[in-house]
Amino acid sequence: MKSISLILKKLMKKDVQPTAPNQGATSFKAVFQSIDENISFFKDTFSESADLMIKDVEIRNFQGTLVYLDTMADQDKIQSEIVKPLRDKESLLFENLLPSNFVQSTNLIEGQEKLLNGFCIMFLDGVKEFYMMEVGLSKDRSIIEPSNEQVIQGSHEGFIENLSINLHLIRKSCRTANLTMEQIIVGDHIQTKLAMVYMKDLANKDIINEFKYRVNHISMDYIPSTGILQELIEDSTWSPFPQILNTERVDRVVNHLNEGRVAVLMEGYPACLIIPVTFFAFFQSPDDYNSRWMIGTFIRSLRLLSITIAVNLPAIYIAVIGFHFEVLPDELVLPVVSSIKNIPFPPLIEALVMELTIEMIREAGVRLPSRIGQTIGIVGGLVIGDAVVRAGLISNTMIVVVAITAIAAYSIPATEMSDAVRFLRFPHMILASTFGFVGISFGFMFTLAHLCRLESFGAAYFAPWAPFRLKDIKDTLIRLPLWKFNTRPLDSKPNILKKQSLARGWERNDNKQK
Repeated sequence: MKSISLILKKLMKKDVQPTAPNQGATSFKAVFQSIDENISFFKDTFSESADLMIKDVEIRNFQGTLVYLDTMADQDKIQSEIVKPLRDKESLLFENLLPSNFVQSTNLIEGQEKLLNGFCIMFLDGVKEFYMMEVGLSKDRSIIEPSNEQVIQGSHEGFIENLSINLHLIRKSCRTANLTMEQIIVGDHIQTKLAMVYMKDLANKDIINEFKYRVNHISMDYIPSTGILQELIEDSTWSPFPQILNTERVDRVVNHLNEGRVAVLMEGYPACLIIPVTFFAFFQSPDDYNSRWMIGTFIRSLRLLSITIAVNLPAIYIAVIGFHFEVLPDELVLPVVSSIKNIPFPPLIEALVMELTIEMIREAGVRLPSRIGQTIGIVGGLVIGDAVVRAGLISNTMIVVVAITAIAAYSIPATEMSDAVRFLRFPHMILASTFGFVGISFGFMFTLAHLCRLESFGAAYFAPWAPFRLKDIKDTLIRLPLWKFNTRPLDSKPNILKKQSLARGWERNDNKQK
């Protein structure tokens, strides 16, 4: 009996397994015999929307009807690319009148999807099929540098909301036949177009198939942005650390493609997702590679130091004041004691009040218009900081600690990682107020263990430190000279590990000549 029940349970599990929404059969609706019936179908489908345009046209001896969405199609293109060429040509056969870029179809469902993508449909009397041409309305903004990823040296091109233009920017910067682009449709009710870009000879097939598997098994009515897509496909949604890199820079995407990673773009969103990535990828900037390697190493080391300061400095202050006052040098004891002597709150309350105030000032500066936002940030910080010190609510030392912590958190290039760092300081502060330095050590070990366990599409998140790989350390905490980058990072699992044979080959030739 037990064996029979187990078999029944397995069969029931098989029956309720979700099917991929993108793998089902395409809907089909045959064209009606008369134009009026076809027009009625589109009127019912679009609920007689005001932007559904239906116009009769007469071409030679043929009676036709044009159907398009006024909000998606360009009327000037309809006149110049459809109506005018048909009227100018002299032929008795309709097949000879049709421009070459017309597409024939007998599926009204396909026509419905094409209308939503900026196509114009033409029906003819007595013809059992219709004709489609793309006449999409183009209202794109100019290509500018992303405001949240500005660099001193390097390219100033950034993605925009048009997927075709974004793919063009990548293709223009990466002119190789190995660059492959695949399109995927997501969304059950409102469909969104994705583009997966990778190097055919470098990208690992398992990572590509894993991404397709996760995307095809998303069952959602609408996916409006890459941020929502990122949450739906990342390995661990319970982690504060981002496991997918979000960037708007074209040069950054091309560099990751050359390392064997996969880029994912979405129609209507000016950003690109990079998979898989490691923890240290969020601290890299194009400026690191465009400047001298010693300067790049120094700046990157400052960024990695900033994460330690941003997470632990308020916690260390709370632990010192509450538990370990003896660690202060003798020269600092009197200034610190005098600053906290008349403060009515414990250090934890001080830190929480000031940190939350800084976060509110930051949020207000982001949401307000740019001119007012800068004023709020500067005036709010100065006025509030000076007022709370004069009122005796917060100590001078706490103001210094909070200011240094805020600067350290904002020095991280990736916004998502900066948000994670600012979030982690609060549990560390609570641990420090409860257990002192022991609590800080416990929090650090827990965070480090969590980073070692994380994965990004099967790749170790804390590589090359866990698991340890000496050759890949050249581009993590430090940035060695580029001619030392002979192999690609192993975390992306590239098909070709070798990157360059002898970057400075002229040195060997000079030695031979001498």
